[in-house]
Amino acid sequence: MQSPASTLFTDSPIVVALDFQDAQQALAFAAQIDPTLCKLKVGKELFTSAGPQLVAQLVDNGFKVFLDLKFHDIPNTVAKACEAAAKLGVWMLNVHASGGSAMMQAALEGTSKGSTGTHTPYLIAVTVLTSMNQAVLHELGVEADIEQHVLRLAQLTKAAGLDGVVCSAQEATLIRQHIGQDFLLVTPGIRPSFASKDDQSRILTPSQALAVGSNYLVIGRPITQAADPLQALHLILQEIESTSV
Repeated sequence: MQSPASTLFTDSPIVVALDFQDAQQALAFAAQIDPTLCKLKVGKELFTSAGPQLVAQLVDNGFKVFLDLKFHDIPNTVAKACEAAAKLGVWMLNVHASGGSAMMQAALEGTSKGSTGTHTPYLIAVTVLTSMNQAVLHELGVEADIEQHVLRLAQLTKAAGLDGVVCSAQEATLIRQHIGQDFLLVTPGIRPSFASKDDQSRILTPSQALAVGSNYLVIGRPITQAADPLQALHLILQEIESTSV
């Protein structure tokens, strides 16, 4: 099924979070949507259940896959994990910026070593999870406010040579001001105007997130739990287009 929405973007900003329990559910969902309209994110639950075989199958089916495993370990271990992930042909993968410069640089080397195609996977770092708020940071001993802590981690990520960060869209403006345009911002916690907030604390609509500088928008339940996922995807793309003209 095609619609006018499929012509709106040469590179769709939407990354659909495959928050399913097993490969059967994930593949059934993927069969309902168009890989030219979105990317797919495979996270910890699904990867633990289905393994790398699912990632390879999604890639073979024409999808760009963001492998969201948030590696955080000693540099050598992270390097080898990123190398293995890159060999699967993923489009993007990530680590935790709080792992530090040496770990992130090792991750970059591993990603480059494992790359098998013309595109070396984008490597990005997680700053502060969108489910976290100021009280949680204080509980962890971080006295800086969320925005400054995110900026510090984003600057560390840029200095390490990575492609960008995962951050709340609410911090995107600050990162753009201090780091510039040549840095990917991938933002979860995105909810279209017709969807509920669920368990996210810091959210924006897709149009708002793009307007403040986000490059890619991670959206899960508003699409995956829709009665018609492809229609929901079309509606979000149309909502973005209608507010950008």
